[in-house]
Amino acid sequence: MIGITSYAQPARWGAWDLPAALIPLMYVEAVERAGGRAVVVPPSEETAEETLDLLDGVVFSGGADVDPAAYGAEPHPLTDPPQESRDRAELALLEAALARDVPFLAICRGSQLLNVARGGDLVQHLPDEVGHSSHRETPGVFSDHDVEVAPGTRLGSLLGARATVKSSHHQGLGRLGEGLVESAHAPDGTREALEDPTRRFALGVLWHPEAGEDGRLFEALVDEARRYRAERGAGRRRVGGTRNRR
Repeated sequence: MIGITSYAQPARWGAWDLPAALIPLMYVEAVERAGGRAVVVPPSEETAEETLDLLDGVVFSGGADVDPAAYGAEPHPLTDPPQESRDRAELALLEAALARDVPFLAICRGSQLLNVARGGDLVQHLPDEVGHSSHRETPGVFSDHDVEVAPGTRLGSLLGARATVKSSHHQGLGRLGEGLVESAHAPDGTREALEDPTRRFALGVLWHPEAGEDGRLFEALVDEARRYRAERGAGRRRVGGTRNRR
């Protein structure tokens, strides 16, 4: 059971135009191609622990920019308006997942949220730093570029030394949060991935693997989630057996 955090914003379908909890279907399809069962997780600030009781892994999805107030910065003119409720809910879920060592894959905004949760910060508008817009050339269209993957990292064990990725972001990863390591970068030096090597599977990528044909990251997440589920079930059986003997 793989939870996918959802967008929370106005949406239009048929005659309706209402606030909605939604997620691009490609996330669901990527999880299910990898052998998992996808569950959409709407933002909720009070239910992180109860949510994780039901899940074996999490995908932290993309979406609007993280509120700069979360990392002590003033907003850039091109930073999205804050979605404070979603930020708070997903930070709570992410911190609970780290504490429980629940496997997760954090995508684009999700990777930025992981960095912020660990005390890092963000580059609010990458073109100011790198002098081009190759990471998001056209809004609503993925850009293709290569990344170099750091040897000895979990990401490196999955993708090898290089990969071509699909990207759509104007923000980047700034100062790395505590305990995180950089695991990939773009040719212009932009950090493209980070991970926590002390956790079973805590991986963040700035690109969008759900939009590509390479499913290795989702397959690795589902495999780790399956092991987590088995270990959790074994622990519950041991506890139940002890209780019954008493």
